[in-house]
Amino acid sequence: MTLRYNRIAPFARDAFHTAFASLRSGAPTLGTMALAAGTSVAHSAQMANHDSPQTDATTLEVASDTAQMILRQAELFASGLLRISSLTQIVILVVLLLVAEGARRVLTPKLEAWVRTREGMPKWQLRWLVVVRNRLRGIVFVLLAWGALAIMQEMFRFPSRYYLIAIAANLATAWLIVAFATRLIKNNALRRIVNWAAWIWITLRLLQLDDDTQVVLDSARIGMGDSSISLWQILQGAALLAVLVMGARFITRTTAERLQTNEDMSPSMRVLAIKVIQVVFYGAAIFIGLGTVGIDLTGLAVLSGAIGVGLGFGLQKVVSNLVSGVIILLDKSIKPGDVISLGDTFGWIQTLGARYASVVTRDGKEYLIPNEDLITGQVVNWSHSNEFVRLDIHFGTAYNDDPHLVRKVAIEAAQGVDRVLSHRPPVCHIVGFGDSSVDYILRFWIKDPTGGLTNIRGNVFLALWDAFREHGISIPFPQREVTMLPAAQHDADQPPA
Repeated sequence: MTLRYNRIAPFARDAFHTAFASLRSGAPTLGTMALAAGTSVAHSAQMANHDSPQTDATTLEVASDTAQMILRQAELFASGLLRISSLTQIVILVVLLLVAEGARRVLTPKLEAWVRTREGMPKWQLRWLVVVRNRLRGIVFVLLAWGALAIMQEMFRFPSRYYLIAIAANLATAWLIVAFATRLIKNNALRRIVNWAAWIWITLRLLQLDDDTQVVLDSARIGMGDSSISLWQILQGAALLAVLVMGARFITRTTAERLQTNEDMSPSMRVLAIKVIQVVFYGAAIFIGLGTVGIDLTGLAVLSGAIGVGLGFGLQKVVSNLVSGVIILLDKSIKPGDVISLGDTFGWIQTLGARYASVVTRDGKEYLIPNEDLITGQVVNWSHSNEFVRLDIHFGTAYNDDPHLVRKVAIEAAQGVDRVLSHRPPVCHIVGFGDSSVDYILRFWIKDPTGGLTNIRGNVFLALWDAFREHGISIPFPQREVTMLPAAQHDADQPPA
């Protein structure tokens, strides 16, 4: 991998043109700086063109000369700031900045007090007022800078007397606009990256250094075999990729919100449609971004083959869970909202992910069950085809109780419990004659298993208890008789020593 500078001569020519243009415009400091830059870069170009073919040593020499040119530029610019006109403009800018800071300290409490009096203000307005409060110093500085620039233009004829103030006013205005515009980005890290990128680009644009910067970045190329990519292409691809990913994210979020409110689609089909849309849009954004950078996408075939081998050996469980998730969404065997039992876990499906399903139990625990377990294991779906669930309760009564009366009382007691369906009436049957009781089974239906099963069973048991107490029906329980033997008989029964 080599780093080559192959467009030094055009950059030197452009630097000379910039120098003479700056000298004619009345800004001797910038003109001198650009002229020095052109001279230094032209000298670097002669060194680069002298050694043909170019070697790594020559590349390092060119890079060293370029760094020395930048240092000379900085020295010339610093010496230009020592001129009387430049120092006067710097002092004016410092005074304006101090005045803006004082205005911020005065206006901030007043703005906060005014906001407190505005009851019922929407949250988005409050957020923007917070942004304005945090940017008060910049806002006041921009207003003062443009006012000072207008006054300086009326007082002086030559642009060199106020060009620093003009640059500061333009830069401050652009930075303020970027700061407000990027507040629309919710991600803090992404917002910070966009802020810095926009500020750097706008600064170069206002200083008329964007073309030269583009030439330098385009000259620095990274060689990869027979092909090469310039730094400018990489930056372009990164910026385009970021924009495309943001666009894909916005489209997928908007589409997902609309699909979630579509009642014509089943919950599983909504989840599947959202996953497909995300894969399509994010995949398209990545491929378009890579293609813009200049990466040959046909070379990804080897990479995809290696990834396939790795998936086959090292990621078997991950791929199995992914495929199982797609199967679950397609066959609609399990969907969000279903009540399921898997082993000792009983709850309802909260979400279906690409790798696992979230099951929330009655006690608030959330189990993340791999999709493979839902496919290969035995799952009880209490609401697969409908929401009706039949529950069974076993109990027993004494032999001296009338079984006909017991069945009638048990059915009436179950019918009086909330959540027990009346259009599917309970039934009670004798299932056997035990050692000390007649055994019964009481069956009843509910239609809301998400409301819990243990609580409804407990309510029915309590209703049976009250009904049996009212009708004199007894519930037998095991009893033991203990016989106390007399002491003499107890001693006679003892074996001889």
